[in-house]
Amino acid sequence: MKHDDLDNFIQEQMKKPGFKKAWHDLDAEFELLGSMIEAREKAHISQAELAEKIGTKQPALSRLEKGGYKKATFETLEKIADALGFRISVRLEPKHS
Repeated sequence: MKHDDLDNFIQEQMKKPGFKKAWHDLDAEFELLGSMIEAREKAHISQAELAEKIGTKQPALSRLEKGGYKKATFETLEKIADALGFRISVRLEPKHS
């Protein structure tokens, strides 16, 4: 599927309340994932190097970066943040309707 086709498909699906809610329910997860990848890339650290720093293997870190971090513990996320020179900040915010 081409990029424009995908954008049009998503735009059409967003008209469905169930799809729109499910999409927005993932916002925080995508934000965290994007931040982690961006921090690793800005630090010029490969997945293998980061994995070694946090005591895991590169394939596990790759799975985590591809969206498998739901199964990651908070401790693992803290290790990643620390290895990249960051800290994790958790806050409660009102849900958007």
